[in-house]
Amino acid sequence: MDRELKNQRIPEDLFQKERAEVLQQWPTGRDIDFKEAVEYQLSIDKSKRFGEKLAKADKEGITLVQPRAGVALYQEQIELLQYLENEGKADLLPTTIDSYTRLNRYNECQVGIEKSQASGRSMLNGFPAVNYGAKVCRMVTSSLKNPVQVRHGTPDARLLTEIAIAGGFTSFEGGGISYNIPYSKNHTIEQTIKHWQYTDRLVGMYEEAGVSINREPFGPLTGTLIPPCISNAVAVIETLLAAEQGVKDITVGYGQCGNLIQDVAAMRSLAKLTREYLHKYGHDDVRITTVFHQWMGGFPQDESKAFGVISWGSAAAALSKATKVIVKTPHEAYGVPTKEANACGLRATKQVISMLRDQDLREIPLVVMESQIIESEVRCILDRVEVLGKGDLAQGTVAAFEAGVLDVPFAPNRYNAGKVLPARDDDGAIRILEMGNLPFTQELIDFHREKFEERARLENRKVSLQMVIDDVSAIEKGVLVGRPNK
Repeated sequence: MDRELKNQRIPEDLFQKERAEVLQQWPTGRDIDFKEAVEYQLSIDKSKRFGEKLAKADKEGITLVQPRAGVALYQEQIELLQYLENEGKADLLPTTIDSYTRLNRYNECQVGIEKSQASGRSMLNGFPAVNYGAKVCRMVTSSLKNPVQVRHGTPDARLLTEIAIAGGFTSFEGGGISYNIPYSKNHTIEQTIKHWQYTDRLVGMYEEAGVSINREPFGPLTGTLIPPCISNAVAVIETLLAAEQGVKDITVGYGQCGNLIQDVAAMRSLAKLTREYLHKYGHDDVRITTVFHQWMGGFPQDESKAFGVISWGSAAAALSKATKVIVKTPHEAYGVPTKEANACGLRATKQVISMLRDQDLREIPLVVMESQIIESEVRCILDRVEVLGKGDLAQGTVAAFEAGVLDVPFAPNRYNAGKVLPARDDDGAIRILEMGNLPFTQELIDFHREKFEERARLENRKVSLQMVIDDVSAIEKGVLVGRPNK
């Protein structure tokens, strides 16, 4: 890939040259015909288009529910999704991609498919869409009543994007930051932004051909004590990068932190800032919806306690008026859930959301105050990214990670500074204990420090790394804030 990294639409000649190389990566890529894929997408009924259903829910103030789900054999994937649709009452459906595909290791993925066929059970932790190709993907997507999205975790998803859209999926998750820093050790930010510019340009080409594909940056990042300002800043950047390539339908997301006021405030500020920055960059024609991810950290092993965690996430999603919520299962602590457990999580979530449909906490004073704090922090980060990039957001993002201005806690990627350490304040809100190189004002730095000093006084201990350690495993132990043993 010899093109220079810029936040500009990829020139047509460079894109087509790169596309010819991408489609040669695996035999199923060679079967892709863009014009035929456009015609197939245009034949999909509006009721099965992801963006259409999200837009309708957003207008009506309804929060839709969506699970995670993916197995190796396509017949079983169809049965699984039909079960979640019929028994779990899922409004939107996923196809979670296996780990070999996420790493572009298609030969090993093929072995996994063959072993699954021989044993009669899934030997992969997801659906191998690239190996199956567009025709099999169409068998999956056409067998369902509701829209289907691809969810994965792939730093280089270029071929997967080609197969998925040609295969009838109408939404595609991920981004050059959110599917690199939390998932990969050795991919550079420059590499993955370029890879995802390809994905977004492809989606933009479909848009120009009359086919709208929903795009969703991955909000939770590492899912471990992520300060809202960091996840929101990443979401805004990935939205702007996608919009520059022609994407017109984007769902920005956030992972539950556990403090209700902060969760609602984070969702409120996320929607507000995304629209604000899209306007600033001249992208007023992009449709924005939101997704709330139920708790992404450790889960209790006890099913009843797990339902408590699921229900609390459902309440936060409903009270923040998220357009959709990604649902966890009561078997979360054990690995891949049964379809029955997955459906149980969906039904529990639906019950809570239905009960809270007419309630909205977004404008209560405490939420507005917390929103203002998050917005100030995000603006500090994004302003510095713009300065570092000298007006180019893509270059600024690379420079920001090098400088630690963007820094995702607990991420494995070696191009992430890893100097920011979060912990909870006495109310359970996530604050920043070690600032690293975050470009905050002194007022914001003092605010965070005061919150930890307050907690330390009440717990009769010093502000220290132990707070971080205690908070990481707190939910598994049945609490939100990791208090010292007495």
